[in-house]
Amino acid sequence: MKSYVAKPLELERKWYVVDADGKTLGRLAAEVAKILRGKHKPIYTPHVDCGDFVIIVNAEKIRVTGKKMDAKMYRWHTGYVGNLKERSFREMNQRNPEKIIELAVKGMLPHNSLGSQMYTKLKVYAGPEHKHEAQKPEALEILG
Repeated sequence: MKSYVAKPLELERKWYVVDADGKTLGRLAAEVAKILRGKHKPIYTPHVDCGDFVIIVNAEKIRVTGKKMDAKMYRWHTGYVGNLKERSFREMNQRNPEKIIELAVKGMLPHNSLGSQMYTKLKVYAGPEHKHEAQKPEALEILG
């Protein structure tokens, strides 16, 4: 029996909408990364982007366990000498809640050009509204 290899032109992509209200950050990010990669499909092929589009709404209502609200730090360097910046989870959630989920999901995707291609299929919104109604996204329930 021959193995099936998915071809990019033969793929059918679906749109899913996920409500992040009350969901745990890591559990949500892991499930979303699985859908973006296409691992939920029987035609999954590791070297082909066969995943679906994911829209995440209510990113500001994501939660974390334990003391991560104040202990979890996001760090980045500006490129200038001595300019290592950092913000706690609480500050990031107030300023830019979409970035929290984007960084969590991006870390769970492959770190190469294929992962970058998969990452472009993720759309995150802080509130309950999104602008992708024309694609007729299906509601996806993620536990956790």
